[in-house]
Amino acid sequence: MAVSASQHHSLCKLIVSPFSLPNRNPHLIKNPNPSPNPVRGRFRRFACSSIAASTPAAPSEEKNSPSLGDSTRSDFPILNQVINGKRLVYLDNAATSQKPTAVIKVLKEYYESYNSNVHRGIHFLSAKATDEYEQARRKVAAFVNALEPREIVFTRNATEAINLVAYSWGLSNLKSGDEVLLTIAEHHSAIVPWQLVAQQTGASLKYIGLTKEQVPDVDQLKKLLSKKTKLVVTHHVSNTLASVLPIDQIVHWSHDVGAKVLVDACQSVPHMSVDVQKLNADFLVASSHKMCGPTGVGFLYGKSELLSAMPPFLGGGEMIADVFEDYSTYAEPPSRFEAGTPAIGEVIGLGAAIDYLSNIGMQRIHQYELELANYLYDSLLTIPNIHVYGPAPSETTHRAALCSFNVEKLHATDIATILDEMHGVAIRSGHHCAQPLHRFLGVNSSARASLHFYNSKKDVEFFIEALRDTIDFLTKFQPSS
Repeated sequence: MAVSASQHHSLCKLIVSPFSLPNRNPHLIKNPNPSPNPVRGRFRRFACSSIAASTPAAPSEEKNSPSLGDSTRSDFPILNQVINGKRLVYLDNAATSQKPTAVIKVLKEYYESYNSNVHRGIHFLSAKATDEYEQARRKVAAFVNALEPREIVFTRNATEAINLVAYSWGLSNLKSGDEVLLTIAEHHSAIVPWQLVAQQTGASLKYIGLTKEQVPDVDQLKKLLSKKTKLVVTHHVSNTLASVLPIDQIVHWSHDVGAKVLVDACQSVPHMSVDVQKLNADFLVASSHKMCGPTGVGFLYGKSELLSAMPPFLGGGEMIADVFEDYSTYAEPPSRFEAGTPAIGEVIGLGAAIDYLSNIGMQRIHQYELELANYLYDSLLTIPNIHVYGPAPSETTHRAALCSFNVEKLHATDIATILDEMHGVAIRSGHHCAQPLHRFLGVNSSARASLHFYNSKKDVEFFIEALRDTIDFLTKFQPSS
């Protein structure tokens, strides 16, 4: 098919992207010795265009009713393009999700029709913006089954939500001799704030390791709980291991010793039904951009009595009741923790994303992604010399729809680069903001393919074939034994 001049004009540019960084070691389980001949940096031709351009044949599709991935893919305009001459296969959803037309449309409508600051304004635009902003809060509360909307605090992202708890609750409640328990698999955003608070309060951090199945050891966590434990910080779903933790049990054990629990739900809220009342967690955080919403906004769920007892995190407009020359009084939550002009359009966009997900149904999404998760895991295991991290799926062990892996004698970044440049497949490489976990595993980094409901089995099949070709290509640069 001929490519139009406008299509061709669009999107060709030359960028420099090194295949390999100097002084890197291959991150392999079976052979930790450095690869003597890594692929070196070179120019990289990047081109993308509409899918209407000349497109290679898509992998064969099963002759049955369309999957959830096939039926929703067209809702995401960004997926309708060719990258480096190949149909885009986006498998980096654990880093960020793509945005459906419904969300993009709502953002556009806000900025074109009723852009205004929220709260206090009496004119039409401000009233409408305020109504939509607060309606989004109600949507989030309903989505995670919070008891009431005021238990939802909007933040810039999940990282800021954790910092809010650390600096407001942590500095007020932790002291020398207290302990904070974390798993070794936590994201840096759930570790670093507590390191900073521990330095100021004298509290100590204790880490839970992994079982032989490479799952955070909840039995060890249970044994480490004591009257010294004031807080347990844990993910719901690991962004590297794909493991799912029994949060309700962890909360029960923690509450028995008087400890609070903060749950990082960034990898669970977008993929399954999460009920904060059933989990009974004290705090829970999630991020809009991982759940088909805009970047720049996340949220903190906190039990009402805890939020009401916490001092402000930031000072300024909106979070006050009255300001005098030498002191101020503060608003009730959630306003107390939302100083300044918030990300209004982004919050409204998050509300639209929740509408979109809810219309599909979170249980439907979860069941579909369980099937995709097993298919991805099993498919990867057909590749020689590969190590996939995390537990093997079974009837009782469910994996999230992501796999972190390494291939013997090959560097994760080389794999990710060639997949993108030669096949149009987007995955991630690095430590995934989980350096302590990678050190525990004995590697420095890994490659990660992560799926969402708009992916399909044919995406997995295309990825697996592309990975085989990538391994063959990179192996040519390895010295013969």
